[in-house]
This record gives sequence, structure tokens and C-alpha cells, in this order.
Amino acid sequence: MRAQRGVTLIELAVAITIVAIAAVAVLGALSFITSRGADTMVTQQAVAIADAYLEEILLQPFAAPTGVPTPTQRQYFNDVDEYNGLLDGGACDQFDNCPTSLAAYTVSVTVTPTSGLGGISAANARRIDVRVTGPAGVSVLLSGYRTNY
Repeated sequence: MRAQRGVTLIELAVAITIVAIAAVAVLGALSFITSRGADTMVTQQAVAIADAYLEEILLQPFAAPTGVPTPTQRQYFNDVDEYNGLLDGGACDQFDNCPTSLAAYTVSVTVTPTSGLGGISAANARRIDVRVTGPAGVSVLLSGYRTNY
């Protein structure tokens, strides 16, 4: 009679144990990645909001035209300094359109004179800080500089 070849019960148990350990490791990693996916989306949304505000401010003239009163509504802001102290709840656009999907975000803007730009006086340079806070304690700060050129 020929000797039969095959897998013994011990070999089968070892193989099942190795496959189970590998499956637990892979599933654990996938679980961690998916649980962090929402935080990444919230952070990216906060960055997009801050970028939109910063771009809007940087596109404004450095100084207001002479003889023009300081507006109180954002849609009428006509220079960089008028954004100082802006606080928007809900990440609204400049016409006060506030999407309900962005209601959990808050935007605050600070504009300060700065002289740290290689010889440019504080009278001719502004640092603009846009801070966006969102759900789950997400906070993003984008800064930019505007000079009087």
C-alpha cells in the first residue's frame, strides 16, 4: 500500500490560526482608516473655507478709496482692513448666502499691520489670519500678507 499524503490536523490548525491573525490585522487597519475618514473630510472643508475667505480678502485693494465711508456689510467691504474682526457663523459668502451644510463652521478674520517682510514698513503691509473652526474641534488657520504696491 502506498502512503497517503495530505494535511494533518495540526497543520490545518496552524494555517487557520495564521490566516485569522492576518485577517484581524487587516480588518483592524481598515477600521482605523474609516473612522478617521470623516475627520479628514471636515479638515479639508475647513481648509477650503479658509482659502476662499483669504483669497477674497487678498483680492481687495490695500487702502480704501478716499472719501468712501466704512461699510458695515461684508458685500460692500472695499479694502483689506475692513475685514479685521469679521466673525461669520456658518461660512457665508460675501452676499450673506449661508449654506446649511456649512452651519457648523465659524470663520474669524484678523488683519494686523506687520513690518516683518524684509524692509516693508508696517504702514504698507498687513498680515491676514483666517481661522475656521468646525465640528469635532477641528481648527484651521491660514495666513497671508498683503502689501501696498
